[in-house]
Amino acid sequence: MARVPAAVRKVMNVSHHVRGVPRVLARQYRSRQAPATAELVPQPHPWVRALGLPAVVLLGAWLGLLIVGNVRVPVGPMDTTMTLRPSFTGGTKINVSPLGALHLDSHVAPVRLDVNVDQLDPVRSRALVDHPERLSGLQDEVTQDVGRGAADLAVRSCVAVVSGATALGLAVYRRPRRALAAGGLALTLLAASGGTAYATWNPESVLEPRFSGLLSSAPSLVGDARSIVTEFDVYQKELARLVTNVTKLYDATSTLPAYQPDPTTIRVLHVSDIHLNPASWKIIASLVEQYKVDVIVDSGDTMDHGTAAENGFLDPVEDLGAPYVWVRGNHDSMVTQQYLEGLENVHVLDDGRATTVEGLRFAGIGDPQFTPDRSRQPGAEPSQQLAGARLASALRDQRAAGTPVDIAVAHEPAAAREVDGEVPLVLAGHLHRPEMEVLKYGTRLRVEGSTGGSGLRALEQEHPDPIEASVLYLDRDTRRLQAWDAIRLGGLGRATAEVSRHLPKENQPGATAPPGSPPAGAATPSPETSP
Repeated sequence: MARVPAAVRKVMNVSHHVRGVPRVLARQYRSRQAPATAELVPQPHPWVRALGLPAVVLLGAWLGLLIVGNVRVPVGPMDTTMTLRPSFTGGTKINVSPLGALHLDSHVAPVRLDVNVDQLDPVRSRALVDHPERLSGLQDEVTQDVGRGAADLAVRSCVAVVSGATALGLAVYRRPRRALAAGGLALTLLAASGGTAYATWNPESVLEPRFSGLLSSAPSLVGDARSIVTEFDVYQKELARLVTNVTKLYDATSTLPAYQPDPTTIRVLHVSDIHLNPASWKIIASLVEQYKVDVIVDSGDTMDHGTAAENGFLDPVEDLGAPYVWVRGNHDSMVTQQYLEGLENVHVLDDGRATTVEGLRFAGIGDPQFTPDRSRQPGAEPSQQLAGARLASALRDQRAAGTPVDIAVAHEPAAAREVDGEVPLVLAGHLHRPEMEVLKYGTRLRVEGSTGGSGLRALEQEHPDPIEASVLYLDRDTRRLQAWDAIRLGGLGRATAEVSRHLPKENQPGATAPPGSPPAGAATPSPETSP
């Protein structure tokens, strides 16, 4: 083999190094550009990072409450489960399965207290039913049980919230510091919620519960209205009464009725705008039976067209179980009125004439308009005001004669407003939505919704209108309004109902009545305790 001269080898080595220079430079270039390439990886938006931790905290806290955030507490003769749940409005929900649920506006906070009645202790419940005199001791016992259960629930909820938020934070962030931050934030939010609930706590919410569930259970759970103006320990007494109601409902072997009306009250069932709905009669009869109603007041529009052919629809009125007081609406004709005047147990009000039924004095006037086609005739508003003025004049005459009227009735609110200052309470309808208003001179106006769900014409809608009525509790001595229950059923009268208790402002605990006039509901307390 020929040897390569040394000069040639030097030239070849130089050329080799020259060819390697681009590769070295490329590697150096890529290494310098690597950090810039890493900076192009998408990063979370600052708002996403800021909202991520609260989202983890809320979800973890909710999961913690859902899994371990409940306590079993005996309350009187009942075994209950108390739980905190996230909520936008707060309050307390008492589930009495399968009867329904009571809702109390007990507080305003982002957490709701759920109380589930699981079962009754047979020995304790039997003793309570057989010995009503033990109710006095039950008040303190129930209050202590609820307080102890609330304290236990608070401790367990703190543990559940912190543990849930911390565990989820650790699973999401994989860093102990972020997980502890989630737990601390959860504890802070729970403490703030508890402080808000404490600041807005309303123990008198037990006086105005809302019931949803089986219609037949409503009066038994909500109970009767009583004089509560002078009761300073309202919370204890009403809470014990609620426990008693539930106990008697669950005690199937009890020979006592589930609902005993307070003998110091007169119960008036206000209905209106039935509009030829045959389902209304069964619902009214059921309400009369369940609430032990003393008198029914119908503020008109019982019919749809007011023809003689429709008169047979009115025949069930005689068998509703209570006297029926009626005024003519704009869908009721004089033919309708004359037919009702011939039925037993019916009291037709018109032209301001007064009549006494079950200890209450009523006066009313029929609607001056007859518009079965739902048209609005010229001069409708002035005619209503004129009718109201005639009724007001008749009320003044009754008072001058020494027979003052307790309740006035008209169909349209425009006519009812004209009797302001002449009567304590006036009832109306026509609007198909319930309202309650205290007028300028002190008369209370109650406008009822449609007890017929706006009639059979409502079937043309996708969702039929609800069926609405109300039970008014009046003191038997003063004949003033103590409270009222607003009743709302699903369209066409389903078996479930919503019942909400309301108290006039002057009849709430701590209220003072005007000098020289008895407060609404200022009756002598009954020796019996209303269940």
